[in-house]
Amino acid sequence: MFALRLLRLHGSRPFRYSCAAAATTKHMLPRRPAEPARAPIEDWSPAGRLTQLQDLCTRSLATTSSSATAPEKPRTPLEELVAAAKPYAQLMRIDRPIGTYLLFWPCAWSIALSADAGCWPDLTMLGLFGTGALIMRGAGCTINDLWDKDIDAKVERTRTRPLASGQISQFDAIVFLSAQLSLGLLVLVQLNWQSILLGASSLGLVITYPLMKRVTYWPQLVLGMAFNWGALLGWCATQGSVSLAACLPLYLSGVCWTIVYDTIYAHQDKLDDLQIGVKSTALRFGENTKAWLSGFTAAMLTGLSAAGWACDQTLPYYASVGIVGAHLVQQIYSLNIDNPSDCAKKFISNHQVGLILFLGIVLGTLLKSEETKKQQKSSALTTSSYVSLPQKPEVIS
Repeated sequence: MFALRLLRLHGSRPFRYSCAAAATTKHMLPRRPAEPARAPIEDWSPAGRLTQLQDLCTRSLATTSSSATAPEKPRTPLEELVAAAKPYAQLMRIDRPIGTYLLFWPCAWSIALSADAGCWPDLTMLGLFGTGALIMRGAGCTINDLWDKDIDAKVERTRTRPLASGQISQFDAIVFLSAQLSLGLLVLVQLNWQSILLGASSLGLVITYPLMKRVTYWPQLVLGMAFNWGALLGWCATQGSVSLAACLPLYLSGVCWTIVYDTIYAHQDKLDDLQIGVKSTALRFGENTKAWLSGFTAAMLTGLSAAGWACDQTLPYYASVGIVGAHLVQQIYSLNIDNPSDCAKKFISNHQVGLILFLGIVLGTLLKSEETKKQQKSSALTTSSYVSLPQKPEVIS
């Protein structure tokens, strides 16, 4: 029995050793991190499982984005200044220079027409009037937005303007307007005193224009009277007075041109204008817009021809008038008054009209010297073909 018991003990030792080794090996293995508890799926339907899967994805994306978001970098003083000045630049429409061009071109026409035969237009005057156009167009936009702050907030195209959206207070806009008018006055006093008086007299039109859309269907007429004042002022600045024979037809042509392009512009907002109760030539002309614009285009071309005749202009000038007429006819013929983007495109293209006419005036004035020389030469030949007779008969003694 002793031998049997010893045999049993020897047979049980390997089992014990193996259990101990297994236990030791198990404790020596690296421990795996505990997995987060999973939310139990309450709804085992396909829709319920899809909803819980979407929630899980949203939580993981939010965790990733929050961990990846870096702290905001502080802005430099220059960036702070640019951010503070941006609403005022938008108030001036710096980002939309087409209005400055349209205000400048009548001034440039007048300055170029007043140049002497064979001479270039006065570059100093062109620079002064270009600067004045930029400043006064900005001032006009500020005045317009001050009057129309409540209206602009109701129109889709204008509701993001700084005053309408609340980026600038009304007091800040008035202070900014005072600075603009001061700069405009600084430019104006560089001219002769006749031009200072004539330029200052246009301020009434600039201030009252935004009110006209509440009163009459012809606010574009008042805008044309204000925007083309430079046709009178440019000649006066170079010559010291206004030549009505040349400047009046040029001024009236500019007014007709403004009615054409601003009526096209007004068709962008006609639906909002109808709801608000604002008037414009776009609403006045309606479906007959193309016929009306054709009539104003014909009147513009007639006035430009009369101005050229008064200034003894030459072939390049009249060729440019013809090109301007073709450009406007193409605008009117292809215009879709019910497509705001097409109206905006046609409106902006009027910058080309002003440039074409200006180049024609410059080339026509430069060519004047050659024709003047020919006329003088022909008059000299005509004079030399006659035999001069003595004043008194000679007495033969």
